Amino acid sequence: MSRKVLVVKLGTALISNAEGNIDANIIKKVADEIAQLMKDYHIVLVSSGAVGSGKKFLNHYKGTLSERKAAAAVGNPILIQLYHQQFQRHGITVAQALCERVHFSNRKQFLQLKQTFATFWENNILPVVNENDLVSDVELKFSDNDELATLIAIGFDASSLILCTSAGGLLDNEGRVIPLIDKVDASVLQYVKTEKSAAGLGGMISKLTFTRLAVSLGINVVICGLKGERPLTAALEKKNGSYFVPKKKSNLHARQKWLASGSVTLGAIHIDKGAAKALQSRKSLLTVGIRQAEGKFITGEVVQLTDEEGVILGVAKTRLDAQTINRKLKERNMIAAHADDIVLF
Repeated sequence: MSRKVLVVKLGTALISNAEGNIDANIIKKVADEIAQLMKDYHIVLVSSGAVGSGKKFLNHYKGTLSERKAAAAVGNPILIQLYHQQFQRHGITVAQALCERVHFSNRKQFLQLKQTFATFWENNILPVVNENDLVSDVELKFSDNDELATLIAIGFDASSLILCTSAGGLLDNEGRVIPLIDKVDASVLQYVKTEKSAAGLGGMISKLTFTRLAVSLGINVVICGLKGERPLTAALEKKNGSYFVPKKKSNLHARQKWLASGSVTLGAIHIDKGAAKALQSRKSLLTVGIRQAEGKFITGEVVQLTDEEGVILGVAKTRLDAQTINRKLKERNMIAAHADDIVLF
């Protein structure tokens, strides 16, 4: 593609109040700046706020799964209409793109998704993305829109990912934004407050989890707020929020990036030191090097690979299901994942 890809994610608490009312001034401000940035970038806007917008229409809303699904179905058209009104002022049409995990885990559907987005961009259409809450299976849901935005950024080979939050960035113990972060490790995680906003699903720990994945694949990540005249441009210039330094640009080919874009799953394979070393030498993963398979993944699913300390080493498309792996831990020469289906971070 001729332009770089930029993914922008807006959090619920940033664009709405606790009652779920969307701040039209925020939407206008975002639309004004994205309209300018679209001259230089292919942009994907991942927007939360659908559940918050729709919940007030449900009597005695308590936040159950079925109520959240219903609220999202009501709130999505309200949200997309607000974006439509503001972007139309700039001659830009918006498209509502409701995604499910299968769009990332199934390569055929993923390629179709990429082609559809390419068609959007060719026609100056901005895709506004959210999860398809109404039909998403509870066990296959994205954990939150931070995850969805990250998977889009990885799968679409984005140059930058901006996660907009009401916190304005990662804050130190004195409440000041930390402007530059070289590595997401224990020294960074110590600043995380575990609470999340009343409106949203995620929190800073969620953002840092997916930030770590994105920067490991060479994507620039900024966690920032929307204060100032052009906050998104300032974020791209490392002048707004917390900028996370990426590793050198990933040399993964397209299929490997697709594997990585499905990397946050309900399943994980925990491997020993010997297996971890073998994978670094581009060897396949054998069951004898596995300590445990976690979750209920089936053959062909993409799962995380973690070492003995619990550090995520990469992802793999499995040749065996979790139950079989756990039965065959002592069996030699049985391949759990082929080298060509393993991506290390």
